[in-house]
Amino acid sequence: MSSLTAIFGSSEEKAQDSDKLMDLYWNRAELKKEFAGMRNEQFRLQDKVKQQEGATARLQQRLEHLEDLLVDSHLAHSVVAFYQLRGLGLQCERKLAKFAEQLKQQREQRRHDSILENWNAELRKESKSVELELLEKRDSVLHLEDQLQSEQRRLTSMSGLTRLFRGRSAMRKVDRIAEQIELAAQEDQMIVERLDEIKNRQPPDHQGLDIPTKRSINLMILAFAQQLFIHFSDAGIADLIKESTEKSVGAINYGSRHECNQLLDQISKSADGMEQNADFADILQKRAKLLSETAKFADDRDPVPLSGSVATVYRIDSDGVVRKSDGNLANENYWGISKIFSR
Repeated sequence: MSSLTAIFGSSEEKAQDSDKLMDLYWNRAELKKEFAGMRNEQFRLQDKVKQQEGATARLQQRLEHLEDLLVDSHLAHSVVAFYQLRGLGLQCERKLAKFAEQLKQQREQRRHDSILENWNAELRKESKSVELELLEKRDSVLHLEDQLQSEQRRLTSMSGLTRLFRGRSAMRKVDRIAEQIELAAQEDQMIVERLDEIKNRQPPDHQGLDIPTKRSINLMILAFAQQLFIHFSDAGIADLIKESTEKSVGAINYGSRHECNQLLDQISKSADGMEQNADFADILQKRAKLLSETAKFADDRDPVPLSGSVATVYRIDSDGVVRKSDGNLANENYWGISKIFSR
């Protein structure tokens, strides 16, 4: 028997060997899985490096192109004018975005204040009703307590013969009143708990703007965008500003050094005028109202007007005289208005 065991091995040894083989198999599978994951991560990082190298190469090309333009004495002044115009365009975008954000916050606060005011009014009304109920309940308890004392005195004052015939009825009445008092006390406590719940109730959270409010905001944003457009159109550079934000440096030649210097002077004056002229709130309100009269929307859920329905620029002077001209600022995305609209 021992010789057979030596040749074939015991069943226990075979089981141990089988477990070891299974462990080796699963360890190998886990290692292959981890290796595949590391290889995928390697490929991802290599792709990322290639993308970064491509972006760096493009940036280097742009830098070299800009250096070539600046070295050329005939183009250097155009480059300066180009970036001054682009900077002014970005300044207008930031100004419009800031106006839009302030307007949104103002309307959100106004809406929340209105909701909170209505909520507080309902809370006061409900609290007043419960307080009145509590007073009525306590008045009824006082009345019952007076009745109880009266019945107790009457029972105490009864003579022996009267107590014999009427005492049991009087005791039942006393017990009934006492039960009513106990029930009223329980109801009183329940009313107090309701009152505490009302007083501890948390106000509603800030809620988003509804579609009519968003539409109102968007028309004000468009009215402000038109104000900027009119200001720079009067200076003759509105289209130049927009063009500079859409084309690359070197694609536009603004003329000779003298012409570029004149343009730079006009840019500086217009930028200063934009910052100084801030008293046009009434004009914006009037312009937004005029825009609302023609504004149309794709559906009931769309807060942004169809560009074709608001393609009129309204110039409003200090006397309230309105002059109209064609200008689809929304469609042409002046001042990056498409990403500034409230949605």
